[in-house]
Amino acid sequence: MVYRIVKYGDPILEQPASPITNFDTLELRELVEHMFETMYAHKGVGLAAPQIGLSQRLTVIDCSAGEDEQQKVVLINPEIIHKEGAQVGEEGCLSIPGFREEVKRAKVTVVRAHSVTGEAFELRGEDLLARAIQHETDHLNGVLFLSHLSLLKRDIIRRRIRKMIKAGEWQ
Repeated sequence: MVYRIVKYGDPILEQPASPITNFDTLELRELVEHMFETMYAHKGVGLAAPQIGLSQRLTVIDCSAGEDEQQKVVLINPEIIHKEGAQVGEEGCLSIPGFREEVKRAKVTVVRAHSVTGEAFELRGEDLLARAIQHETDHLNGVLFLSHLSLLKRDIIRRRIRKMIKAGEWQ
């Protein structure tokens, strides 16, 4: 099942998501699979539950875009516990389609999270994986990549989106 992606302007995208407390359920496993399907259908490398309208601290990531099963990552209730270095790279967001900007992020990130079965684990990511972990964790905290841009760039994008909304092009 491919979910509809919630777009910028929906309040759920700017609110912290609720922690997941029930693990190892059929419902949770199905949600994770549907989130991967949705992410691949929209050509993304990460997708957070708020982006499909669910206020849950759940994200899926696959930097291989479905090419390598080993790269599929599920993070439930993630918490970034370490960052180091810096990288600047182009970022986009499935909830803000058509807009890509240079964003500064940590080069290395360590996240503590839970698996679908509820097991706690830590994951170290570098480069694109570190960027994806930070971007998706931001979503779970109600933060969009726009907040990492200069005020001028942020305002330009917001104005363009408002014009698209008025023209009926942002749905």
